Amino acid sequence: MILHRGGPYAWLTACFPVVGLVYVMTGLVAWARRPGSRLGLLLVVAGGFALLPEVAAVDAPVPVAVGMIVGTVILAVIVQLLLSFPTGRLHTTAERVVVLAGYFVCLPLQVPRYLFAADSPLNVANRPDLDAAGLHVQRIAGAIVVLATAALLIERMRRARPEQRRVLVPLSVYGIFALLVVPVSSALEHSVFDGDPVQRTILQLVSLGLVPLVFVVAASRGGFDRTSDLAELGVWLGSDEGGRPELRTALATTLGDPSVQVLFRVQGEEALVDDRGIPVVVAARANGRGTVDVELGGRAVGAIAYDAMLVDRPEEIREAGRIVAIALDRQRLTVELRASRARIAATADGERRRIARDLHDGLQARLVLLAVQAAGRGDQATLRAGIQSAIEELRELVNGVMPAQLTERGLAAAIEDLRDRLPMPIELHVAGLEQRLRLDVESAAYFVLSEAISNALKHAGPAALTVSLERTRDQLVLAVADDGAGGARAGGGIRGMVDRVEALGGELHVDSVPGSGTRVRAVIPCAS
Repeated sequence: MILHRGGPYAWLTACFPVVGLVYVMTGLVAWARRPGSRLGLLLVVAGGFALLPEVAAVDAPVPVAVGMIVGTVILAVIVQLLLSFPTGRLHTTAERVVVLAGYFVCLPLQVPRYLFAADSPLNVANRPDLDAAGLHVQRIAGAIVVLATAALLIERMRRARPEQRRVLVPLSVYGIFALLVVPVSSALEHSVFDGDPVQRTILQLVSLGLVPLVFVVAASRGGFDRTSDLAELGVWLGSDEGGRPELRTALATTLGDPSVQVLFRVQGEEALVDDRGIPVVVAARANGRGTVDVELGGRAVGAIAYDAMLVDRPEEIREAGRIVAIALDRQRLTVELRASRARIAATADGERRRIARDLHDGLQARLVLLAVQAAGRGDQATLRAGIQSAIEELRELVNGVMPAQLTERGLAAAIEDLRDRLPMPIELHVAGLEQRLRLDVESAAYFVLSEAISNALKHAGPAALTVSLERTRDQLVLAVADDGAGGARAGGGIRGMVDRVEALGGELHVDSVPGSGTRVRAVIPCAS
């Protein structure tokens, strides 16, 4: 692309610094807009290489020599820009190898061009044959680098989201075009431009001069633009709560990632949940997603999932998480409450369906059979046995919904009755329950204990089971311990117990080590 200084083309060589200035100015703007991205820095570096030959007088041999040495480095910078867009950082070994190969083509393979060219100020020998051979090798190696760059860009576009692909496709196409303009137009100068270097050089200058503008415009579209700094999150926290955007929107705007997800850790769920309380499986970083935990006071309260292609600095996400931790924890409590209410409603609906099913399939069918027997004047003893069986079934059904012992005699009597009906003996300790508790406390305590006992018998296979109830002033403490298999995991039963206890302002903890049994302990406020 370099023309001889002076002569009839002096006006054209004066355009060279304009291209360099475009790169530098555009890079400074991009750098100021997104300090965390190296895109602006790369543009400034590319502009510096373009301006380097202009540091001295145009007719001096030194800048001409410098221009011949670094004249094609701008092409290697364009390769790096394409593969590192939009953060300016390379993510894979393949990308780093291709970029290093690009700089190798533009620097070491450029040596024969200025050592053996007759018009070079660095000429050491007039060897046109070596000059031509070096040019031939450089073009072949450059073509391989361009093909490898295109392959990596195609793979990246395949993994990108649709809105990102709409930006990456035209950017990549133009970038590859800009890479090919210099070598192809130089090789075809005589056949396409009739040997006129002016047309060829104008095409090269315009094509390369538009590169920084294309990159900056692309970085501002399709979810690649960061419109504020992390410090803006502090301003967001201090703004009026009624008028400020939601937390996810603030993070998406600050990080320049519209796909950012705010996830929460709630009790009763092993997985992270979204703002609807639905468990979310976060994609691995290998699939282009990254996740950073958010902690408050050493306690994990949630996480931020982000597009690793847009934001490749996890420490930046962690800093954002530290800034919004309190707001995230407050939203987590709302999500936890919403999820708890949803589970309670689902449990109630499930219980109603169970009752309806038991009535329809069990008691109703038995009563219909008794009616048929009565119409046929069947055996009186058979009728009495059937009626007694129906009564027992109805009693069991009612007891499952709300035990009569619980409503009539209280929690202690209901638990003793439950113990008597179990298939194995249990050790029961009751203290401080001489007086009745509030009905909601007794009901929650009974169902927590019965669920814990049922889980132990069904899943743990214990040899011994201990149940204790103790009222201490304004608290009711429940505990169920077994020596079974252990390893209990959070599921529907445990979530139901947690919801019942937390609905009354209490806490429930499950300690279950595989091979060491399980201990369920709940504390429920029971002040009058």
